[in-house]
Amino acid sequence: MFINRELSYKEFVQRENEILRAPYSPELEFYSVIKSGNVEKTKELCKQSILTKQGLGTLSENPLRNVKYHFVITTALIARYCIEGGLEVSAAYNLSDFYIQKVDKCKTAEEVAELHPFMCIDYAKRMRQLRKKKITSKPIAMCIDYIYDHLHTRITVDILADYVKLTPSYLSRLFKKETGLNISIYIQQKKIETAKNMLIYSDYTPAQISSTLAFPSQSYFTEIFRKHSGMTPIKYREQFFRTME
Repeated sequence: MFINRELSYKEFVQRENEILRAPYSPELEFYSVIKSGNVEKTKELCKQSILTKQGLGTLSENPLRNVKYHFVITTALIARYCIEGGLEVSAAYNLSDFYIQKVDKCKTAEEVAELHPFMCIDYAKRMRQLRKKKITSKPIAMCIDYIYDHLHTRITVDILADYVKLTPSYLSRLFKKETGLNISIYIQQKKIETAKNMLIYSDYTPAQISSTLAFPSQSYFTEIFRKHSGMTPIKYREQFFRTME
């Protein structure tokens, strides 16, 4: 069961390859992944070269100039998304300028394609560090990374405590002190954020999403989803499913 769920999660991560629209539309989940600081998922989404992305528009008849234009658009959009996520404006645009200057020096489309994942992952890493900015202890920072990287599994206080070599009671107190949230609530929030993206950008049913994110039952998933969003997963999908497209 665990293996199937993990494969399902990875399938969702990689489902971008099946979308016919250009991946540079700001409505797609690609930008939200980088904004959230999910480095591993960003790496998965960047495995496919931008040269083979489906739906890439023609901005120039010159192949090299065309892919450079798309790179610049992507960089600008990622910068804006990261600013919305809390990255300082100067840092976001300085990084954008850096990569635009780098791509301007590329001599081939292949060089642009090689630079693209470096740029995306760089932004994702900075957002990952940003979400831990207020965290002062290494154990809590490790817990947060573990939670983001294992949303497709069942995560408990005991599992996290064992991971960071602390007692569950001490870890719980430390986590609440540094994040302001109980561990269980924090995990729920992050799983529901992912569930919202899956409802908007994938065709997974609520039952499949519940299983993918390791909720014990669909009814419990619906209960928690309503608690955090104010509506059921079905209502949420009806209201937001690819509405930005």
